[in-house]
Amino acid sequence: LAYQLCLASLMVKGPAGPVLEGQEVTLECVDTESEHNMSNVHFEKLSRHMRTWYRLDLDEYNYFYRRCFYYDVDVRREDGRLLIVLPRIQTWSAGPYRCVADNATEEMNSSSMNYTIPVHYMREVSVYRGSSLTRYFSGMQDLRVQLGEDVELECSTSASESPQYFWAKEGEDWIVPSSKLKLAQVRDMDSGQYTCTAQHPTVSSLSKKRTISLTVLPEDAAWYETTTGRIALMTSAAGVALLVTIASMTACLCRRAKQRKSKGPIDDCSQKKPIYRNSVESLPSTAGDKQPLV
Repeated sequence: LAYQLCLASLMVKGPAGPVLEGQEVTLECVDTESEHNMSNVHFEKLSRHMRTWYRLDLDEYNYFYRRCFYYDVDVRREDGRLLIVLPRIQTWSAGPYRCVADNATEEMNSSSMNYTIPVHYMREVSVYRGSSLTRYFSGMQDLRVQLGEDVELECSTSASESPQYFWAKEGEDWIVPSSKLKLAQVRDMDSGQYTCTAQHPTVSSLSKKRTISLTVLPEDAAWYETTTGRIALMTSAAGVALLVTIASMTACLCRRAKQRKSKGPIDDCSQKKPIYRNSVESLPSTAGDKQPLV
């Protein structure tokens, strides 16, 4: 892929095929008319948050910004060529990039066409039971339901393009081309391993799978044996623990505040006063005078 970047025939040449997240990518700045010396040309990347173009070579002005945000960009000048190497491309480092001459005016730079690396990715697949507490426990591997329940499973993921979803059951030859799988009034025969596959629409090698085990409990099984019941118990226990903690802290604070309010003046007994020999508060002494001992 090549995109013309300025009126002076400078171009950025990138990968010819799809780029997967984590791959090494090399960009090259080329001159189609051989009018530029590549030593007087540099790469720039647009900061989407700052809305500013930053030079990517190690000049003094942008050094700290580049080391903090573009530390994975390696700018190379080899045999008169200007290259950028990204060892492990990520979505946030996809661009846009442009190639401009050092002496180009701002007007020439503003007319440059930008080049963004088409990075394809797909995150891990999450499976949850539709409209229930299991939506917040997407890491579950085993779903336990009561006999006769209606079960709806849904899988989702994040990808560079909207993926295609397929449901299949181990040992069965049917496939459901949807992100949702609905089972009405489940029976014992519905127990088994169900797999959701997410397939990237344009990159066939990019796909993710998630398998969940469905167990149909006997009709007389207790409600807390189901996955929903267990999650409800866990949530209730956490709520009770939180309430107990709050109540304990409140009682402690109230007790301390009450003690502060009920605290009286300083005890005068702590002050020193004369003690005589013949007084009740006298101390044993061998002295024969009647002068105060203190």
